[in-house]
Amino acid sequence: MTTKQTSQLSSLKKSVAPYEKNDRNASIRQLINTLGPLVLLWGGAYFSLSVSYWLTLLLAIPAAGFVIRTFIIFHDCTHGSFFKNRKANDIVGTITGVLTLVPYRQWKHSHSIHHASSSNLDKRGIGDIWIMTVDEYEAASFWKRLYYRIYRNPIVMFGLGPIAVFMIQYRFNAKGARRKERMNTYLTNVSIAALYGLLIWAIGWQAFIMVQLPIAFVSGFLGIWLFYVQHQFEDSYFENESEWSYVMAAVEGSSYYKLPKLLQWITGNIGFHHVHHLSPKVPNYNLEKAHNATPPLQKATTITLSSSLKALHFRLWDEENKCFISFKQMKSRLNQPKVAAAAAEVLQVHKTRLQGE
Repeated sequence: MTTKQTSQLSSLKKSVAPYEKNDRNASIRQLINTLGPLVLLWGGAYFSLSVSYWLTLLLAIPAAGFVIRTFIIFHDCTHGSFFKNRKANDIVGTITGVLTLVPYRQWKHSHSIHHASSSNLDKRGIGDIWIMTVDEYEAASFWKRLYYRIYRNPIVMFGLGPIAVFMIQYRFNAKGARRKERMNTYLTNVSIAALYGLLIWAIGWQAFIMVQLPIAFVSGFLGIWLFYVQHQFEDSYFENESEWSYVMAAVEGSSYYKLPKLLQWITGNIGFHHVHHLSPKVPNYNLEKAHNATPPLQKATTITLSSSLKALHFRLWDEENKCFISFKQMKSRLNQPKVAAAAAEVLQVHKTRLQGE
C-alpha cells in the first residue's frame, strides 16, 4: 500500500470513528423490534393455515424480511459491534444464529477473512461468491467451465443456493476448524433441532413445514442476493495482491445499495456496504449516519433495485478492462481468434488466386 493510500485509510477511518460506538439502548430496541415482529408473523402464518395457504405465503414474505433483519444483528455480533461486551455479542450472536440457521463462530471466522481479502484476486475462496477471471475461464477445462456456468446460473445460485448454503453447508465445520468453532457449530445444530422439534411437537410436522419452509427459502434467497449485488456490480473493483488497497476495496469494491426506506430498515442498513467494509465496527444503526457525514463515502457506486438487476448478467471479471462481462460476451471473445483465422485464410486464398492470374 502506498503512502497516499495509507493516508486515505487513516483519514477515512478517522472520519467514521465516532460512529463505531454502539448504543446499548439502541441495540436492545433493535432486538425487540426485530424478534418481536418475527415471532408474531411466524405465529400469524401458522394461524392463517386455517384460512388460506395463500395468506400464509403472503405473511411469509415480511417474516423472511425480519429473518434478514435478525441476521444483521447476528452479523454485527460477529464483528463485536452490536454490544460493547464481547460475551453479550457471543450470546446474542449464537441465539440469532440459531434463528437464521448460521453457526456464529464458523461464520465469524470466514467473514473476517472475507473482510480482509475482499476484491483481492489472489485471496479468493473463503467467505465469498466464486468469481473467475476471463483468463482463468479461457484456461479452464471443459468440465470446470461447465461447473462454473452451473454455479453462476441464477436458478442454481438463488434457487438451490439457499438450501445448499443455509440448510446443508452451515451444518458442517470446515476442515481444520478450531475447537471453539466446532463446538459452536454443534451447539447451533442441536439448538436448531430442539427448536424445530418443539415446534413440530406443538403444531405438527406438516404445519411446521408449510410455515417454515417458505420463510427460510425467501430469507435465504434475499440474503444471497444482498451479498451478491453488494460486490458484483458494473464498476466494481478487483486487483491482485500487489495492487490491492483496503480503502479502494471498501469504497469502490462494495456498493451503496440505495433501497426504499422500508427495505433499508428491514435490511438493517446493510445497503451502506461500503461504510461497513471500511469500518466493520460501525453498528448497523450508525451506517447511514457515517455515510452522510463523510463526503468521500458518498462517491461510492450507487445501485438501486432496478439497476441491481443488471448484476444477473455479470459472470466473469475482465482484468484487462476492469469490469464484469457476461458469458455471451465471453463467447464472442473466444470466437474472435477463430473469425480472425478464417478471415486470414480467405485473404490468403484470395492472394493465391491473384498471383495465379
